[in-house]
Amino acid sequence: MKILLVGATGMIGSRIAAEALRRGHQVTAGTRSGRTDALPRDPALTALALDATVPAQVAEAAAGHDAVISAVSPPRDGSDPSAPLLATYRSLIEGLRTAGVPRLVVVGGAGSLKTASGADRVDTADFPAVYKDESLAQREVLRLLRSEVTDLDWTYVSPADEIAPGDRTARFQLGGDELLFDANGRSFISAEDYAVALADELEKNQAVRRRITVAY
Repeated sequence: MKILLVGATGMIGSRIAAEALRRGHQVTAGTRSGRTDALPRDPALTALALDATVPAQVAEAAAGHDAVISAVSPPRDGSDPSAPLLATYRSLIEGLRTAGVPRLVVVGGAGSLKTASGADRVDTADFPAVYKDESLAQREVLRLLRSEVTDLDWTYVSPADEIAPGDRTARFQLGGDELLFDANGRSFISAEDYAVALADELEKNQAVRRRITVAY
């Protein structure tokens, strides 16, 4: 499979790149700089300078690919990230439509997952304030996909409540819109196993136009 990965050099994006290469896929890493210093050296990996806020650039970059994975992060400069993140996703969607690439897999947030009370995790009293604005922005992306994007085969992949670098075990549970926990009551997934779950979905297409989540 030929994959365009947008936001390839971040903590999650770099692990998705490594997982896709491990499986024998060809990966085009789209970054603003066009550099892939943080990624594995692999002949199946190519770098491309890409401004994802420009639909024409997205269309040109996506042309000839089987799927696009977006690991785009919202601005983290203290400003409200919702508007710029939504603008980026509207650009990505327009670019995919122009290029005729139907498959989009989104690295989403956990804040929109439902808790036992029925509230979204981001709306609960103990949600960490430092992540709130970003989580609200990610929730708006999910709402955009659900309300406006019926012509692309998108999947929004939410991590557990906590995600961090760790081990690749390929052992985890999958869910839908509810926050998942392990036997000890912790909601956690390593970035490596998140990448495994996302790559599984990309290959199997079992959650088209749906959100899924992954946790131990």
